[in-house]
Amino acid sequence: MISKKALARAVNALTRIQPKPAIIAFGGGWDQITPPLFMPSGYARAAQNWECDVNGGYSRVLGYERYDGRSLPSDATYSIISITLTGSIAAGDTVTGVTSAASAVVIAVASGYIAVTKVSGTFVSGETLNVSGSPQATTTSAAQAEAASSTLLNAQYFNLAADEYRDDISAPTGSGSSLGGVRFGGVLYCWRNNAGGTAAELWKSSSSGWTAVTLFNEISFTAGGLTAPAEGSTLTRGANTATIKRVVLTSGTWAAGTAAGRLIVTTPTPGDFTAGAATVGAINLTLSGAQTAITFAASGRFKHIVANFGGSPNTNRIYGCDGVNRGFEFDGTVLVPITTGMTTDTPTHVYAHKLQLFFSFIGSVQHSGPGTPYVWSVITGASEIGMGDTVNGFMAQPGSESVGALAIFTRNQTSILYGTGVSNWQLIPYRSELGAYAHTIQDIGMTMFLDDQGVTTLQTAQAFGNFAHDSVTARVKTWLSQQRSKAVESCVVRDKSQYRLFFSDGYALYLTFAGKKIVGSMPVVFPNAVTWAYSSEESDGTETIFFGSTNGMVYQMDKGTSFDGADIEHYLYMAWDFLKAPRLLKRYYDCALEISGNGYATLNFAYLLGYSSTDIAQPAIQTATTSFAPGAWDVSGAVWDVGFWDGQTLLPSAFDMSGEAENVSLVFSGSSDFYQSIKLSGAVVHYVARREKRG
Repeated sequence: MISKKALARAVNALTRIQPKPAIIAFGGGWDQITPPLFMPSGYARAAQNWECDVNGGYSRVLGYERYDGRSLPSDATYSIISITLTGSIAAGDTVTGVTSAASAVVIAVASGYIAVTKVSGTFVSGETLNVSGSPQATTTSAAQAEAASSTLLNAQYFNLAADEYRDDISAPTGSGSSLGGVRFGGVLYCWRNNAGGTAAELWKSSSSGWTAVTLFNEISFTAGGLTAPAEGSTLTRGANTATIKRVVLTSGTWAAGTAAGRLIVTTPTPGDFTAGAATVGAINLTLSGAQTAITFAASGRFKHIVANFGGSPNTNRIYGCDGVNRGFEFDGTVLVPITTGMTTDTPTHVYAHKLQLFFSFIGSVQHSGPGTPYVWSVITGASEIGMGDTVNGFMAQPGSESVGALAIFTRNQTSILYGTGVSNWQLIPYRSELGAYAHTIQDIGMTMFLDDQGVTTLQTAQAFGNFAHDSVTARVKTWLSQQRSKAVESCVVRDKSQYRLFFSDGYALYLTFAGKKIVGSMPVVFPNAVTWAYSSEESDGTETIFFGSTNGMVYQMDKGTSFDGADIEHYLYMAWDFLKAPRLLKRYYDCALEISGNGYATLNFAYLLGYSSTDIAQPAIQTATTSFAPGAWDVSGAVWDVGFWDGQTLLPSAFDMSGEAENVSLVFSGSSDFYQSIKLSGAVVHYVARREKRG
């Protein structure tokens, strides 16, 4: 008979060895600076291809896929057709139903069925399937959409269908890197050198792929009289005629008969224009010479903005420059070179501020007259501002209607231009040691840019007119110091509250913000290095992000399950976690990981003990398969861990742990071209406290 005292001692002993739960909330991002003893729980000490979620936790980055206006690979679907095979069918074959005349491309052949995509028409059960006109099978069912027998096969067939569509999409014809791009009116425009590398050409996306944009011709005129020619009217000199696409007034007025400038015209027929009197209906002009084809010298670095100097919806235009050619205006059809009067008229950066078009020329900033992007005369309000250093970009700052502020960034200094025009401009140096690398300046509710000290924010202080700045990448300073000279581009992702910085070696840094506070930053690496990026809001409010690469291809970012068909390789090494007791040895029992997502994925889980000491037996990698198929909370027999919630499912996954050490680092990894993105919110680690570590 056991005594009450002995029973109490036994109960106390059992209580003491019950595993304790320790919650690790994931967040904070990558930290390569803080010593392990002081690194906050939930931070990452090493990472690749994960991003900080604005609501906490880490998400594996989404993929990207090539783009030319045709159907996106990620929008591809598949169907299953049950068959009796009588001949031979292989992936890549096109099958045609003899009875229905329906057709499809085969992406997989399995026992008793084929998986197909690009289905045209309606297959029927019992019909013969032909391949290249020869019968190869008989259907035993109609085509059943997305009818794979498992979630794994479903994911794989979607991926194979995406591959089939991906093969249709190509780069614009030409050579070398993609040189720049812009989204306008639901169409993507991009630049690439021609096949010989002798000129840059403009392309636009379409349902049939990239289409070359006609750049027309320009011809100078003087003594324009009384009325401005209408666009679409006919310019005539002698027997030669051309259609006027745009009238570019650069000086004088039509009413006074002193108008001068240029006309953008189609190629005249039957021959070229010559200098002399010309007419547009009843309007008289004097042409200064023959028309000249609008061309662009090769290998510029194109930058674009969308601005409106006319005040109506149909005067919204693209303005751009590339550092090699004249700046330009483009409305999606007509491109107008802009002549500023500079001896070397090759601006490198462009911006619109207070209805004035700004260009930079090395250390000079120049702007047009108000509302007149074609006119660069001091008489009409244009001016030049010397900066004393290479200008690397502009960004408007918040202010009142009557007092404007434009941050002008040079390589080694930031200045603020106050005022609304040449009559009241005031250029005030902000910080002589704070500058920006070119192509890194963005606005995400505050101005962000890369400086020698890291990524810096420029914010308005308590009242307009004062500014404050702050470096937000101190935790990755070592890595960023090695990368900063490779910075080539940046963009914002408004839906995720992110600033993204891209480097010439394929690496990127994703910074996530909650308001004006940084949530964390994470490194990403693309197989295709970014040469330019452009994010825009579509007419339906959705956000799209595009980028060009060194292979001339254009891609849409945050789309699909792969990097244009290549695996997304990812890893996440969490901080060495002492579970609030740095010198206490702990025996680990298990880890419950909270994972969320909306599709099929697998995740490798491992953990390292005691700073990965070789004196401690380190565990093997475990794998979790997560299939986030929607469920319903009220279905009889439903598993509560996989219930449907807000478009996603939550799936706590349990992993066994063993071993004893003072700290533990959780490790996650994977690689696939068809797994969906997942989010890791945190973990609960169960352990038993042992004793104080000696030595």
